[in-house]
Amino acid sequence: MPADATSPKKLRENRAALTHRTGYALRHPGRVVPYLRRAGRDAWLRLKHPDHIGYYRAVMASDTRRSPEAAVGSRTHDRWPALGRMQFDYLVEHGMRGGRRFISRLDAGNYYGIDISPDILMAAKKTLVERRVQDELPHLTITGDLTLGFLPDDHFDVVHAHSVFSHSPLEVIEQCLAHVGRVLTDTGFFDFTFDRTETLLALVQRHGLHARFMADWEKRPHGQSRIRVSRSPLPAA
Repeated sequence: MPADATSPKKLRENRAALTHRTGYALRHPGRVVPYLRRAGRDAWLRLKHPDHIGYYRAVMASDTRRSPEAAVGSRTHDRWPALGRMQFDYLVEHGMRGGRRFISRLDAGNYYGIDISPDILMAAKKTLVERRVQDELPHLTITGDLTLGFLPDDHFDVVHAHSVFSHSPLEVIEQCLAHVGRVLTDTGFFDFTFDRTETLLALVQRHGLHARFMADWEKRPHGQSRIRVSRSPLPAA
């Protein structure tokens, strides 16, 4: 698996480590109390829902009641469209033929959005109506896992998971990596953001895929890094 030979510091960084979290708290003291409140809520929900799917759905239901935009990682209303624009611009720069921006760029029927949370998908459908993109016939589908069994072989040019693996257990990540190669075209790619990487690169290799750390993503104001995965060898950075 030809990953970059020169790994930048961020590639080695484990953002789940206590040292990283402590440093972050010292740099952003105003976020400590909301973080602790959320951590307590999450711990309670994890006790009620020991399986990841049930836990994630409960967290998303709670977050979506408060704010659908916050539920998908945006602390403010202005940050939500800014994140969407950043993701969209990056993929267009990387050859996407073409959220809401992707739907408008693609041919009708060519957008598939999946999630394990019904609350997130219901919020997404409201966005489709608000933005008047129903004629683009996007597919929004709930799923109970990431085996992608309901999707066709050798079909997708771009698969994108933004801030999904950052809060998924390794078994869920590996499940996706074990199956995403089947749905990609030979020239297609799967991009995902992440908080930790050595283990993820090893998982990619285990499933016969190729991966590259996307150094140009680091220029963008986002707290996570990015890896690209494909069935075929990827060009050098």
